[in-house]
Amino acid sequence: MTNKTILSVDNLALSYGSNPILKGVSMQLRRGEVVSLLGPSGSGKTTLLRAVAGLEQPHTGSVTIAGRAIYDAAANIDIPAEKRELGLVFQSYALWPHKTVFENVAYPLMLRKVAQNEIVQRVHAALKNLGLDHLAERYPHQLSGGQQQRVSIARALVYNPPIILLDEPLSNLDAKMREEARAWLRNLIVEMQLSALVVTHDQSEAMAMSDRILLLNGGVIEQQGTPQEMYSQPQTHFVADFMGSNNVIKGRVTAIRNEMACLDIGAGQLLWGQRRSEMAVGQEATAVIRVEQARLSEGPGEQCLEIDLVTSMFLGDRFEYVLHAGDKLLRAWGQEHRTAGKCWLALPPEAVWLF
Repeated sequence: MTNKTILSVDNLALSYGSNPILKGVSMQLRRGEVVSLLGPSGSGKTTLLRAVAGLEQPHTGSVTIAGRAIYDAAANIDIPAEKRELGLVFQSYALWPHKTVFENVAYPLMLRKVAQNEIVQRVHAALKNLGLDHLAERYPHQLSGGQQQRVSIARALVYNPPIILLDEPLSNLDAKMREEARAWLRNLIVEMQLSALVVTHDQSEAMAMSDRILLLNGGVIEQQGTPQEMYSQPQTHFVADFMGSNNVIKGRVTAIRNEMACLDIGAGQLLWGQRRSEMAVGQEATAVIRVEQARLSEGPGEQCLEIDLVTSMFLGDRFEYVLHAGDKLLRAWGQEHRTAGKCWLALPPEAVWLF
């Protein structure tokens, strides 16, 4: 473990009865880094976060914070959650309804028997940092969802924990507030140089807030990397399909040329793309094309599919076109309204990934 690594998880495994949830997960978090645990429901991301927090007990593996073992199955070490000194932000905010904002934020310091004058100083500093100082005497029911979320973050930060753990921190907010809160939270993390582990099922949230993303699938890490790497260099079909907004077309391999392959997708239409996995002529394969890479064309050309435009949907900054190719439903984006009817869909070979 390097001196820059603040959290190290090694070969963590956990089952509920005979159902394995984590299957030997290893990961690191560096100082000042934000790592998102991303994945579908049941992939193990929340269980991993809770195991780090001490709220779930794994069967094997170890967890180390700043060189100190807080869990080690082999050495029989299991430091209780309240002694791990981690900042926790829950999906539900978990605020005491009968306590004021000040009292909610002060609670972790009172538990640690911090002197009263220092509690007052630190709570006001935390509230000021998060733009909440004027709400100190209010109760949770008198706050908006976004304000409650900030109170829960202030409470997690008030004792300067080495790592802050956030479990779906924005999921209770409406779509517009989520975008604003995402920018605000990323700004806070950068300004305060926090080390954060964030659970989310929302890929946009993960890409916006993270330095690195760990994509979990069935209790293992399918791929990890920067948001750009995860989006532009998927190593498996699962990663390509999970990240981004995609068109997926199945077909049969008819030709292979170096790193490219050709798919027969039916109705006499062929599709060339980049091979992202081993394949042979005659095998079935799947093409994945990001929606933003698909373009309506004025006429036939290189790798253009003849297609039926069903409708144009206005999304504010763009139109989304809904298209039919036989029994396939495809989508593309553009800047103008198009009337329904026959058209051509251009799918550049370099933008088509084949698995």
